[in-house]
Amino acid sequence: MKPQPLITVHDVQASSRWYQAVLGAESGHGGPEYEQIVHGGVMILQLHHWDAHEHPHLGDPDLRPYGNGAVLWFQTETFDAAITRIAALGATVLEAPKVNPLAGHREVWLRDPDGYTVVIAGRYGDLGPGAAP
Repeated sequence: MKPQPLITVHDVQASSRWYQAVLGAESGHGGPEYEQIVHGGVMILQLHHWDAHEHPHLGDPDLRPYGNGAVLWFQTETFDAAITRIAALGATVLEAPKVNPLAGHREVWLRDPDGYTVVIAGRYGDLGPGAAP
């Protein structure tokens, strides 16, 4: 089994461009109603338009915050490159890059175009205990 997270968005193509830029990923499907974000040949996220295909359990687009406590968490082996991409995009940063001392890695917390919370983090333990950014 492997996770295949799906989030509902207002503009699939704009969200796709945002996630591709932030994650260094690519489109695996494309289109205005549905998208697959792919990294290294593996689908890591699905984007679905709120009103497409009459799925009654995708949630209510009028209720905020989206995700209701869920966080989209992505681990990367290239944290510095991710920070460069995030800066170039001008993404909304909720928490600047910092060291999580319990995990021994760096992480940055973002807000995506639809208001979902997204974390980009290095591999657990990649900095070792007590590391500084």
